[in-house]
Amino acid sequence: MLVSVDQIEQAHESLQSVVSKTPLQYDRFLSEKYQATVLLKREDLQKVRSFKLRGAYYAIAQQDPAILKRGVVCASAGNHAQGVAYTCHELKVSAVIFMPTTTPQQKVAQVLFFGGDFVRIELVGDTFDASAEAAQHYAKDHRMAFIDPFDDPAIIAGQGTLAVELMAEAKQRNYSIDYVVAAIGGGGLISGVATYLKAKQPTISMVGAEPLGAASMQAAFDNHGPTTLEQIDKFVDGAAVKKVGQLTYQHAAQYVDRLVAVDEGLICQTILDLYSKQAVVAEPAGALSVAALELIKEEIKGKTVVCIISGGNNDSTRMAEIEEKSLIYQGLKHYFVVNFPQRPGALKEFVSNILGPTDDITRFEYTKKINRGTGPVLLGILLKRQEDLPPLLARMSRFDPQYIDLRDNQSLYTLLV
Repeated sequence: MLVSVDQIEQAHESLQSVVSKTPLQYDRFLSEKYQATVLLKREDLQKVRSFKLRGAYYAIAQQDPAILKRGVVCASAGNHAQGVAYTCHELKVSAVIFMPTTTPQQKVAQVLFFGGDFVRIELVGDTFDASAEAAQHYAKDHRMAFIDPFDDPAIIAGQGTLAVELMAEAKQRNYSIDYVVAAIGGGGLISGVATYLKAKQPTISMVGAEPLGAASMQAAFDNHGPTTLEQIDKFVDGAAVKKVGQLTYQHAAQYVDRLVAVDEGLICQTILDLYSKQAVVAEPAGALSVAALELIKEEIKGKTVVCIISGGNNDSTRMAEIEEKSLIYQGLKHYFVVNFPQRPGALKEFVSNILGPTDDITRFEYTKKINRGTGPVLLGILLKRQEDLPPLLARMSRFDPQYIDLRDNQSLYTLLV
């Protein structure tokens, strides 16, 4: 059975005194960039810095009090865990929270901060799916309630309360919404939001944004049901799910108009733009909806678009990686393996004759090989403009016809960079 509008409105009434009513903000930079009216639903300003509090609190509050005495169990890459931790501290319920070993330390620390003495963390598995399997076994063995991160009617209803706020504020400010873009990991957010919005205004176009390296809802659409991806890129940790839920798939199939898969590099560029131009701190999954605008920019011209900034729990230690991925995506940073003559002056010759006037070497790794005429160098080059690349490659071919562009060899890139 699909979640109803009545269930979402009931959840909204229940959560009125619990969650923050997050703002719906007009964004000038994005509006001018895409020639549209772009509004941001700022769930990064929620109490636990993500929308996940809505579903977690409502799902736990719906449990039988006798079951709650034994505590609850959940699995999460971070934000659902924080929602559960906050809820358990407020309701004085114990929780065992399973998180992947790859979860950023900032999110682990935040879970402990919100949950205090009511929370115990178990780091298990390299992916959310492995962690979730362990959590479900633990809950069954200890007869504890498992609080699913997305595939549960109470979770979907709780996340849908975001749409109740969105529509109320849009009406108050006389916005007629044409598009709503939401991130998809397991699908709980878009299921609740799309259910409510389509019931209240069927003309709204619902767009689901997934990471290109973890497009599990697209796989479900292609195969007419939840399908396990063999491999996923875990960079967008808040949306890196191998398999969406059966219930969330049914909601998405019913109410979501289209899906877009967003390159991780574009997501990184968006994170940096949000921070530098709008002072919005978004995590990778939180920036997904805004990044997706680049993929639908032609059709949204002149329209009113809402992007849900789903979370702001970005680990500050990842910023160097985010900047690197952004530069690579923009075609400004490149890595090569180049054979250098093993003689004095070879590097000077390369810098003087091969590099362009605004090109910069960001990495140079070389070990001299005894009794060889040449030696391989790992070279990182930062360009000022994308159009500087073709002449650079032409000059490099003359210097070393056998050079390797690591864009064309992902295995070597992963090994060396």
